[in-house]
Amino acid sequence: MKKKRGKQKYDKEAIFFLLPWLLGFFVFVIWPIIQSFILSFTNYDVFTRPEFIGLSNYKEMFEKDRLFVHSLGVTFRYVLLSVPAKVTFALFIAMILNKKLAGMGIYRTIYYLPSILGSSVAMSITWKMVFSHYGIINQLLGYFGITPIGFLSSPDLALETLSFISAWQFGSAMVIFLSALKNIPTELYEAASVDGAKRRHHFIFITLPMLSPVILFNVIMNMIGSFQVFTQAYVMTSGGPVDSTYFYVLHLYRSAFEQFRMGYASALAWVLTGIIVIATAITFKLSEKLVYYEN
Repeated sequence: MKKKRGKQKYDKEAIFFLLPWLLGFFVFVIWPIIQSFILSFTNYDVFTRPEFIGLSNYKEMFEKDRLFVHSLGVTFRYVLLSVPAKVTFALFIAMILNKKLAGMGIYRTIYYLPSILGSSVAMSITWKMVFSHYGIINQLLGYFGITPIGFLSSPDLALETLSFISAWQFGSAMVIFLSALKNIPTELYEAASVDGAKRRHHFIFITLPMLSPVILFNVIMNMIGSFQVFTQAYVMTSGGPVDSTYFYVLHLYRSAFEQFRMGYASALAWVLTGIIVIATAITFKLSEKLVYYEN
């Protein structure tokens, strides 16, 4: 009986300490989600009361909105370009930083600091200066007699440039890879070396299989983030040139805060949520035979 009373006491204390977080979660996360779902079936411009219009927002999206289809295509291309590049680059850097060398802890800190200190807006402004017509990249190319390249002004290069910039922001994925690399038993490499395996065999037959769950995690997290890309396009290209970087969330933002079509923007947000859920489910399904779990 005393144990039961003690457990109830601890349960009440736990709820009491969790209450501020739970209150904030429901007020600032759950309630806005519910509100956005309701608003997706309305015509709402912020200044007047919402008018229920049923599925009209969704019908307009798929039947009349040319920018919806275009922005979705641009975003899919960006995901296909940026996610493999960022995950590959993060793994490459993690393997370098996994070596046992003097002062390696300092190098790890230096590589990860930009991910903590740099805001997306500040980094976007910096990269815009680097890749501009008179930026450092074109200045270096000029020394070799190469004419300035429109990295951000050419419709053929702008999206690829933003994808490269995204790959540079690899800090979080790198730390996760580094932690996973340290958990791979050294005995596996020693046994493989005794059998005559080369370094490339270590990577292909030991490192990659042991890292496959972490690779899947990083792919999914970066894929979700890439579907929601906004800052780079808004700050660096404004969706141009010729709408070549007109991302889905940029279209959502303009619908909501420039055209004040909050109901339509809410519908766009829910379609994006559905796309991310489907893409994640497909990724999980395709990875079933590729991911190795020790258990």
